[in-house]
Amino acid sequence: MSQPAPASNPRADAPPRVGGRPAATPGGNKAVGRALAYLRSYRLEAIGALLSLFFVTAANLIAPQMIRLAIDGGVEKRDLNTIYVAVGGLIGLALLRGVFTFLQGYLSERASQGVAFDMRDGLFAKLQRLSFSYYDNAQTGQLVTRLTNDVEQVRGFVGGGIVQMIASAVTLIGTIILLLSINLPLAGVVLLTIPPIFVVLFAFVRTIGPRFGKVQIALGKLNTILQEDLRGLRVVRAFAREDFENKRYGAANTELRDQNIGTIAAISTNFPLILLFANLGTLAVVWFGGLEVLGQRLTVGELIAFNAYLGFLLQPILTLGFLAAGLSRAGASAVRVFEVLDAPLEVQDKPDAIAMPTLTGRVEFKDVRFRYVGAEREVLRGVSFTVLPGQTVAILGTTGSGKSSLTNLIPRFYDATAGSVLIDGVDVRDAMLSSLRSQIGIVLQEALLFSGTVFENIAYGKPDATQGAVEEASKAAQAHEFIAALPDGYQTVVGERGVGLSGGQRQRIAIARALLVDPRVLILDDSTSAVDAQTEMLIQEALDTLMRAGHRTTFVIAQRISTVRDADLILVLDEGVIKASGTHDELTQTSELYMEILGSQLKPDAVAAQTVGEPA
Repeated sequence: MSQPAPASNPRADAPPRVGGRPAATPGGNKAVGRALAYLRSYRLEAIGALLSLFFVTAANLIAPQMIRLAIDGGVEKRDLNTIYVAVGGLIGLALLRGVFTFLQGYLSERASQGVAFDMRDGLFAKLQRLSFSYYDNAQTGQLVTRLTNDVEQVRGFVGGGIVQMIASAVTLIGTIILLLSINLPLAGVVLLTIPPIFVVLFAFVRTIGPRFGKVQIALGKLNTILQEDLRGLRVVRAFAREDFENKRYGAANTELRDQNIGTIAAISTNFPLILLFANLGTLAVVWFGGLEVLGQRLTVGELIAFNAYLGFLLQPILTLGFLAAGLSRAGASAVRVFEVLDAPLEVQDKPDAIAMPTLTGRVEFKDVRFRYVGAEREVLRGVSFTVLPGQTVAILGTTGSGKSSLTNLIPRFYDATAGSVLIDGVDVRDAMLSSLRSQIGIVLQEALLFSGTVFENIAYGKPDATQGAVEEASKAAQAHEFIAALPDGYQTVVGERGVGLSGGQRQRIAIARALLVDPRVLILDDSTSAVDAQTEMLIQEALDTLMRAGHRTTFVIAQRISTVRDADLILVLDEGVIKASGTHDELTQTSELYMEILGSQLKPDAVAAQTVGEPA
């Protein structure tokens, strides 16, 4: 989609927004209906589970008739053969019930796990494609909750709950028919207790639905705090803020507890009323049924069977009540899941997008304006410049001047609000994202590594790379020596985010990763403020190799004086506007702002500093 970024964006805990207005979020029941569509891929398992449950239901309904036969035809008439038949029937029904109960549980679980698999797969695929503007306003904890807990809630209902709901409805109808067939007047008295039960259930379902939604939101908040603290554990301890974080987590934990207790309170308040009406039904059976037996209008066996069916009458009603609560919970979770799945992709391929050929590296900004979603102020205002293939561009600016925003528009992480960004004369919004980004390399100040081997991290952008190619890239990035010294060399497994390696080592592996891809356009932040002078020199040499090799076009968010001195073009940004541009020699003569930034923000080159005996 090549239109400018919209004025607003979906949050992870709010409905998706389209064109600045909230999109229509499906209600809970409608969302569950959409979730049920996932069962199409597992229709055989679902049908098998449903049929198995029907057989179990039939066995349950027949069992009281066997008891009636044993009492009325066997005990009353002292007919041992009839008792044998009845007992044999009960044993057969028990075996039948056991087999089909197993099949029902197994098949419904297969179907539900399949639904959960497909939903998680779809959610993760969507998260991979969502625009960066979505994540600017999304909470990671909320997204994790939707991918795990919410999917699990939907799975539990869609896979097994819907089968149970259908079977309960069949059991309820079948039980009512059998009660009416045994004794119409007694059945009429018992059925008078059913409407009040349904009234209580209806009120319960209306109350419990919003509560389940609040529970999921509270759980998302708790997960967000937990993830933030695990990522920022060093910062927390460095500032001795453990007590503050304990209180913050405790407050979110208290909210989750209170929401859960509120849910349980709603259940505890309503279900005793249901049991009260059910007990009234049992009282009616004992009283009026006894009178019917004394009046010889009902046999003892029929009374016992009738009482058994009364239990069957209550069971599906209670099951339907719990499933209605489960429907509310699954509905709240399904809404949250589909909010992510329905979130618009603000940056995506146009229907007629073209595949970019091998780039030469000419980059042009034409009156580019940009503001982040939901922001009132433009970060870039009328930025225009041209970079020729193979040139190195140093970007300087005051804090918040738009340096990172400018570089983010080149690989189309965001779309310009107005104006256009062109590479080799092609508007990036007209190019296929894969063909564009595969030719752009990015090395950031904080190098991110994935859990896996060093080899896999270097070959991340080129999985089919040979061992020799990986080693050559590592040598150019000044990384081969320390990698070879690792316990398993290139097959050494690094921890999450590169734990186990120093900051300089992670940075050089990231540089090797970019070198291996051999990008035609390179974007990097050459800050090395967090490493020692020796490591800085190694990283600096690797960056110089990366920038100069292959005559690639390079954009550098400059942190070192040597970078801007060697740059072919320097852009000086201030409040989203290019205040000055040119070479180092030109700007030292014409730009006061450049000289101010040069003196206050940039650090001397490590090699030069060591030469004159000063600390880098």
